[in-house]
Amino acid sequence: MSQITAKQVGALRSITGAGMMDCKKALVEAQGDKEKAIEILRKKGQKVASKRSDRTSSQGFLLASVNDSQTEGILFSLNCETDFVAKNQEFQDLAKQLAPIALKKDKEDLLATVIDHQTVADKLSQLTGNTGEKIEIGAYLKLQAPYVGHYVHNGNQMGALVGLDQVIDAAAELSQNIAMQVVAMKPLALDQSGIDPKIIAQEREVAKELLIKEGKPEHLLDNIIKGKLQKFYKENTLLNQLSIIEEKLTVKNYIKSIDSSVSVTKFQLYSLG
Repeated sequence: MSQITAKQVGALRSITGAGMMDCKKALVEAQGDKEKAIEILRKKGQKVASKRSDRTSSQGFLLASVNDSQTEGILFSLNCETDFVAKNQEFQDLAKQLAPIALKKDKEDLLATVIDHQTVADKLSQLTGNTGEKIEIGAYLKLQAPYVGHYVHNGNQMGALVGLDQVIDAAAELSQNIAMQVVAMKPLALDQSGIDPKIIAQEREVAKELLIKEGKPEHLLDNIIKGKLQKFYKENTLLNQLSIIEEKLTVKNYIKSIDSSVSVTKFQLYSLG
């Protein structure tokens, strides 16, 4: 067999993204057959992925993608094990390539999608082989509304989608500002009705225990607990939080100051790490 050339190695690397030495070894093993070399690298990636399957992939790169009509968005993340890999350009480029595709597909369909002669699932296995880290899809949160806005914080570690019930002139700015609010203040729900009853019961129990320890009279407990719960709702429900844009207004009143006819109907929040 003729000697493996740098051109062959470079061509295989451009297809698979594997390291130069890995590509050369695969070509040598495949006796110069490019397709066999691709398969060798794919199997190597799967083998590494299998070894890393029990590891935690809590780092990564988060993106928001919204369709042209602004009616549907997705929070999509490619996850890895360390910050070092999350900052790798190849890793981030793959995440950027996948996010708009993910918007149009469910997760299983995305993994089966062929890009540059490889399924996405094989690409993830290949990248796992290249980096030695568990690489997988993390966030896959979609939101539909008459208008969907988004915000992703610097560093692409946290982001939010926000849905408005109608399109207004200020929809882009308003939805982005509300998405920033979600990222900054991390509300548990849109309003009080959205809070899980289990969380409310837990807050009530914790407050009661503290008040008893403080020696508060039994007959005053219910009213004091109601006050504490109101404070909890104000801090943890989006519409009742103080706006980070207009600090003297609640988010609900801030929205009314922009347009009294528009409402926020839902939101999605995701944070890596």
